[in-house]
Amino acid sequence: MIDIERLERIRLAEKPLGQRIVGAFLLTANYRVFADVDIRIENIERIPGDETVIFAMNHTDRYNYWPFQWKLWREKCFPFTTVWVKGKYYRNALLGKFFDWCNLIPVPSMDYLVEEFYLKRFKRRIGKEEYRVVRDVIDGKRHLSEALKRLAPEAAAMLKENFVEQIRNYHESLMARVAALSRKALLEKNLNLIIFPEGTRSLKLGEGKTGLAQLALHTERTVVPVGCNNSDLVYRGHLPFARSGWITYRVGEPLSFKDQLKDYRIREGFKLFSRESQRRYREQFDAVTRVVMDCINRNVDERYRK
Repeated sequence: MIDIERLERIRLAEKPLGQRIVGAFLLTANYRVFADVDIRIENIERIPGDETVIFAMNHTDRYNYWPFQWKLWREKCFPFTTVWVKGKYYRNALLGKFFDWCNLIPVPSMDYLVEEFYLKRFKRRIGKEEYRVVRDVIDGKRHLSEALKRLAPEAAAMLKENFVEQIRNYHESLMARVAALSRKALLEKNLNLIIFPEGTRSLKLGEGKTGLAQLALHTERTVVPVGCNNSDLVYRGHLPFARSGWITYRVGEPLSFKDQLKDYRIREGFKLFSRESQRRYREQFDAVTRVVMDCINRNVDERYRK
């Protein structure tokens, strides 16, 4: 499970050995020897070379950030990257070690925490209906008294024990550590950061979540929207092996707080990913998210657009 101790063990590197080995042996062999993969980054000159940035990319398949990282690495003029990765992928200990080795940052969502806490307590996965009721209570969409009538006795008992407030507080403490790692990547380790603002895989571009916007507003780092095209037809399955084909990354106009995003700047400091900042600056978070998602939408082919 992703907990505070697990996040504190992560050590980001400016030139991660894992990425270099994977790039040199696995990806180069895959793209150049065992398959013929044509990877293009259109408008690559739009990526700033004198500062670290946040890449905002659509998420069409499990591996669509790999060709992008590999191509930037082969250019030899851009910083290495780190990526926000769903916490649930760290359930496999071996895979989690691989992610650490490759310089990635786990992001434990509220969904993930509910599932993990339920499994730990009741030794079984939470059902879809149970989950929806519990999550609605956490999100303030359902009153506790109504939820208790719809849950099995064990789940109802859990909710009565101040579970909602406990999991909200724990999630916020975990996200504070994610914030610290993200800031360190951008401001200290000279790493670019790749974020999928949709938060999950989807062929058609979905709605963006505000995590990227919050980080961008907090650090005032430039956001570079990237439309990923055709990776889902090259990486068709669960295995990390690409078929022959082409992948085009289309880079949009960088979004800077000196120009395009200046109207949304937050002048005072705020705590990243906190409930307080969500209440106070929701309008700015939503506005930046809309701008970013619109830019991604303009840079994907028709089959991926909203």
